[in-house]
Amino acid sequence: MLRLLEISLRQAGYQPLTAKDGREALEVINTQQVDCVVTDLHMPRMDGLQLLKEVRKTDTELPVIIVTAQGEISSAIDAMKHGASDYILRPFDLAELELAIKRALSFSRLVVENRFLREDKAAGTGLIGNSPAMQHLAESIRQVAPEKATVLVAGETGTGKELVARAIHAASPRSSALFVAVNCAAIPHEMLESELFGHEKGAFTGAVKERIGKFELADGGTLFLDEITEMPMQLQAKLLRALQENVIERLGGNRPIAVDIRVVAATNRNPRDAIKDGKLREDLYYRLNVFRIDLPALKERKSDIELLATYFLAKRRVEISAQAVQVLMQYDWPGNVRELENVLERAAIISGNQLIQPQHLPAEMLNSTSEFTAAPTLGHDAAEVPHNPLCLPNAVEQLERQLIAQALAQTNGNKSKAAKVLEISERSLWYKLSQYGIS
Repeated sequence: MLRLLEISLRQAGYQPLTAKDGREALEVINTQQVDCVVTDLHMPRMDGLQLLKEVRKTDTELPVIIVTAQGEISSAIDAMKHGASDYILRPFDLAELELAIKRALSFSRLVVENRFLREDKAAGTGLIGNSPAMQHLAESIRQVAPEKATVLVAGETGTGKELVARAIHAASPRSSALFVAVNCAAIPHEMLESELFGHEKGAFTGAVKERIGKFELADGGTLFLDEITEMPMQLQAKLLRALQENVIERLGGNRPIAVDIRVVAATNRNPRDAIKDGKLREDLYYRLNVFRIDLPALKERKSDIELLATYFLAKRRVEISAQAVQVLMQYDWPGNVRELENVLERAAIISGNQLIQPQHLPAEMLNSTSEFTAAPTLGHDAAEVPHNPLCLPNAVEQLERQLIAQALAQTNGNKSKAAKVLEISERSLWYKLSQYGIS
């Protein structure tokens, strides 16, 4: 029966691997790229149910089809409870088995796609902003999304390059297929080729089984290559060939594999400078730069800050005061939108998920906007503080208020630490807080 199934499945276009019992099968599964398992229930040394349990310890998605006799349906049901994807009863015809295999492989593909789609949903594809720069960006995405052309996205760290790539994918005819992201800077150079192109068994030490790469996984969809200038030059040559010919070869293999993907690449460097520094092949740059999108830094679209703040804080159901928004508007944001999101999350925590005020923002922002570190932000009405610049007591009080505010903001409201920053005793700080009516 084993030999008959091997011949029949090979004729049907599959690449069957055989094993005489569960232990031998487990060794094959652990050393080969297996997409589906068809196993008898009764076998020597390790039966089908035990094999299923062993497989599920390391792989929860590999489809396993159980073959059993008519009088053992209860055993087949037990196998389904332990994660079998299907079962068929003996005697069966080959068409029935082929149908079961097709169903299992289709379901397995859907599981993988759903996992990627969940990641897409978690990451989001929305770009927030009404500024002219964002309107121009939206128009660029609208223009290029329906095309197959490669796209190069350039922008500072934290400007949302992956969001742009996801938006292009979502608006393209490929949206029903996978969006696969690879950060070229986060993967060791010696592993990046295998990650992108896959490898054959024995291609290198530790390659105990063949593995498909991100190119094959993204077939029919979009492959996003982030920080492309961090890719080794030798690998850039292989990437260039893959883009030109739509064909790849796995590491250690010599079989050409056709792929149909749309590549979006991104960099936080000026591509021309990267070429001069030997970090980017010039011919690869021209191949990627069919359509270029330059992302604006947050400091170039500050009119979007309030809208972005509202969007990020809506997740926590927290609001922000107009004074705090003004502080955000006067900061330069070297970390761009990512820094803004982190600052707001921290401020929400400090405020106890209440209305965010200037004193809940980082000290460096308050230092750059002294207007908001004065007394009015500390619970006193401005009218209560005289503004005669020649009145020394008033000037001293105003300065003390400002310094106390900065110290409290810097220490997240910790009065003991604030006293140390001010180089006064904690008792003196409590006295001044009471004297000035600061809560």
